[in-house]
Amino acid sequence: MTKLNKALSLIILLILAVSCGNESDTNFTLKGKIKGLKKGVVYLQKDGDSSVVNLDSMVIVGEPEFNLHTNLDEPILLYLKLFKNDGEEHYIPFFADKGVTEINTTLQHFDFDSKIKGSKQHDLLEEYLGIMSQFNNKNLDIIEASFNAQKDKDSTAIDSLNKIADQLIKRKYAYTIQFAINNKDSEVAPYLALYEARNANPVYIDSVYNNLTPDVKNSLYGKKLKEAIANRKSGQ
Repeated sequence: MTKLNKALSLIILLILAVSCGNESDTNFTLKGKIKGLKKGVVYLQKDGDSSVVNLDSMVIVGEPEFNLHTNLDEPILLYLKLFKNDGEEHYIPFFADKGVTEINTTLQHFDFDSKIKGSKQHDLLEEYLGIMSQFNNKNLDIIEASFNAQKDKDSTAIDSLNKIADQLIKRKYAYTIQFAINNKDSEVAPYLALYEARNANPVYIDSVYNNLTPDVKNSLYGKKLKEAIANRKSGQ
């Protein structure tokens, strides 16, 4: 073996040793497969104070499997981002906790085909989103009916559909608030109050926070919800 080959071998071994060391120091792993992907980059990301933060990344060439790692202090919403140089953003959001989460999806329908297996918080979020999809489908039906009513210049139907749309929004907020209160011991509760029901009656948002368990109040989203309530009450 030449001196150059020996040097390269040592460098490769050093890189592998550092890589393995970094992985062993982490407490969260995201693994999975993107069927049909031959070349691209996947990123594990989270929301920062003013921008998205990259936690880990992996270049994919040939094999569609990936493994990404980071450290988590508590359950938090993360993103699997795919870059495939097509000028578009491709994200899959998921609620992560310490341990292993698995995401399997396809290149053709990256967002919609995703199957996620991981934290109990994500299972709860999926339950909520399943109900929300029913609300969204009803809203699409109202939009279609409203479009047809406007085309026919049917003012009576338009007024009726507007009232139905308003009632649907109220029902959607009411369900979100009740779901959060029913799951007061999960970090998903303050997350929903912050990002899915922010325009609901402030009294109901306060009710969500007041019903949270002490541990959840002290979580990332519990603290953010407390701050949002304080800012609202101070007029900020």
